[in-house]
Amino acid sequence: MPSFKVSLLDYGAGNVRSVRNAILECGYEIEDITEPSQIGRAKAIVFPGVGSYGSAMKVLKEKGFDQPLRDYLSSRDKPFLGICLGMQTLFESSEEHGDGADAIPGLGVIPGKVIKFDETKMDVPHIGWNGRILHQDSPVLKHVSKEDDVYFVHSYYAPITDENREWVLTSTTYSGQPFISAIQRGKVVATQFHPEKSGSAGLHVLQGFLEAVENDNLETATKLVVDPTAETMFVKRIVVALDVRTNDHGDLVVTKGDQYDVRENHKEGVTVGRGGVRNLGKPVSLAGRYYNEGADEIAFLNITSFRQGVVEDMPMLQVLEEASKSIFVPLTVGGGIRSYTDPVSGQTWSALEVAARYFRAGADKVSLGSDAVYAAEAYIANNRKRTGESSIEAISHVYGAQAVVVSIDPKRVYIQTKDEADEKHVVVELDEQDAGPNGERFCWYQCTVKGGREEKDICAVTVARATQELGAGEIMLNCIDMDGQGKGYDLPLMRAVSGAVSIPVIASSGAGNESHFVDVFRKTSVQAALAAGMFHRKEVEIQACKTAMRKSGIPARK
Repeated sequence: MPSFKVSLLDYGAGNVRSVRNAILECGYEIEDITEPSQIGRAKAIVFPGVGSYGSAMKVLKEKGFDQPLRDYLSSRDKPFLGICLGMQTLFESSEEHGDGADAIPGLGVIPGKVIKFDETKMDVPHIGWNGRILHQDSPVLKHVSKEDDVYFVHSYYAPITDENREWVLTSTTYSGQPFISAIQRGKVVATQFHPEKSGSAGLHVLQGFLEAVENDNLETATKLVVDPTAETMFVKRIVVALDVRTNDHGDLVVTKGDQYDVRENHKEGVTVGRGGVRNLGKPVSLAGRYYNEGADEIAFLNITSFRQGVVEDMPMLQVLEEASKSIFVPLTVGGGIRSYTDPVSGQTWSALEVAARYFRAGADKVSLGSDAVYAAEAYIANNRKRTGESSIEAISHVYGAQAVVVSIDPKRVYIQTKDEADEKHVVVELDEQDAGPNGERFCWYQCTVKGGREEKDICAVTVARATQELGAGEIMLNCIDMDGQGKGYDLPLMRAVSGAVSIPVIASSGAGNESHFVDVFRKTSVQAALAAGMFHRKEVEIQACKTAMRKSGIPARK
């Protein structure tokens, strides 16, 4: 039985539930810090900072936590574990601020300034699994293999300098840019990566820290010789999607569409009328299976779109809460994330409030669909000037761009020549094998809303660019034409969009076998590929896809 309780500094932003669950998984009890006076008395503090730097420091000051934290950390002899923003706030300042604004002061424990990755040289945010270069031999990492990848999601990083070099526990490289991925000095430890989202490797980091506190040997880390030319490997991600909705009996089930139609059809033997909703399993149990099988991320996509509003959609919130108890990889949730007014009570909830409910329930990222298309249209109509009123802007301002995924659902519009399309649309040239039904060698990708039921006069490339400018951190790129067909991803679409933006793109729709993952990663610049039906039906295993990727020289997490 542990001799101490972990003091959790939850200042109210982002998904702290997963950190809480990870600590419990390691066998330790938690005491929440709600008053500044508790900080000085704590036996070990875990500070999981989530969101934007400015929002975090603002809340710390408002709650009176900032100075007690500085005092707690000053002598470096009290156990502390900061996570992600919980590491960044230890530095002197951050440039995560609006244009022309001053740098945001941090806690000032570690010398240096947190700066942004160069968007001209790499996709930003840095989202995904990467390695670590050891600078110290620490008891915190005693259960972790050097080859284990860990999960990162951030746009800003702390560079290694002469002034802070002695703090560096591990470093990581992203597109050639080295940065501090973990620090330790004395009993003060922090990670840029998310242990609570890094699977068994991350749990081992937490276990190592807590055991070192228990054994009173946390500060026994020793310096290592570091190869200055060493680089880490950023891997490609496999994302599993679970399309969740109620069936005809009112049960919440995982289903799968055939070009967005989730009801059984002639392929399943239905000859008269419409079939029932395809039932491929229960959301939490399926998600747990994929976690154990090596999924890098899991996305819950509620395709009923919360017709009663997310605040009343308790079953889906409960799915997230339950899944986060035992699934320690990133969880994305989408469906109906928008501002809405209850028709009965008249109460209005903003998109930010809706997203906050998801984050508190266990989501790491929220996926915006129709609302993102509307936001892109309004942004373009306003001469590409931001108003701060869109759901993308509101959520990314508080939780950071990395928390906002835009899901785009386009369909091909075939044309014989480039001139046939409106000049505002980006026309894509097709190879012979991708040509249209009448041999068309050109198309543009028309965006849809409301689950593909309504077409909009705007193309996928335009929406992707506009939503990036509004503050989205990732694109989930679907294709109605390819959905459920098992013939592979729409590579021309993936190339067009991933080449037009500097944020990560997740390829979706069409995967049917291992080779489709190899093709999309070799022939486009997407960072992740999503699949659903072939995994649900056990036609292909996740590890088989990763094995095929490695054989083709594409890095994949073990």
